[in-house]
Amino acid sequence: MNLNRIAIVLTNPEESRNVGAVCRAMANNSLSDLRIVGSRENFDDEHVRRLAIHAAYIWENAKFFGSITEATKDCALAAGTTRRRGKKRKDKLLLPEEFADLASNITGQENSEGQKVAAVFGNERTGLSDEELSECTMGVTIPSSEGFASLNLSHAVQIISYHLFRSQSKISPGYTPINLSRLDKTVNTISDSLQKAGFFKIAGKKDMENFWRGLLSRASLSEGEASYLEKTFTKIAGLVQKNGLPQDL
Repeated sequence: MNLNRIAIVLTNPEESRNVGAVCRAMANNSLSDLRIVGSRENFDDEHVRRLAIHAAYIWENAKFFGSITEATKDCALAAGTTRRRGKKRKDKLLLPEEFADLASNITGQENSEGQKVAAVFGNERTGLSDEELSECTMGVTIPSSEGFASLNLSHAVQIISYHLFRSQSKISPGYTPINLSRLDKTVNTISDSLQKAGFFKIAGKKDMENFWRGLLSRASLSEGEASYLEKTFTKIAGLVQKNGLPQDL
């Protein structure tokens, strides 16, 4: 695990003190890349620093974005944390330790090649909405009491960060996985090819893209593997169109 390749993403947090507490939780676990969907002007600098204590440097270096997609485009995987399950809330939710094992494979070691991984956290009151979670490529859940399942934002960050911290000794896959910006090119190629082959109507294209984006991000594709997939699906679409195969598969 290369902790320098882990990004903690906060989505529109409301309470400045929570941001400060998140900084402290990150510092406890040797993490420093804080990304916030929102504007720095929305937070009280004094309140952030009061809770961050000696981790204020994380706040000072925090980056701000307009969306989760923008905040995670240089990552190979974006894991949205959620306690709720549902049709639009990812097919499978990993436990923190399972996510840490996956992140360890993707980020590699200090002196090896690897890619960045993002852990995404929602607003304190509402968590991640269905739309926000759809911008992530997978889901992570922290088991808690059914009687009181909601976790404080900084506590959730602490739990995820701790599991990441404990996975430092994991072995990397030996190559650099592509990031989500590059993966989207592969996903678009696949969905466009399937549409040309008549696999689905245009209304189902977005669902198909979300499926492939989540599946392939967990697979941690190399550049060579992504290119091979693109060539394969492009050729399939070309063969269908050339040979006049049935358009409704």
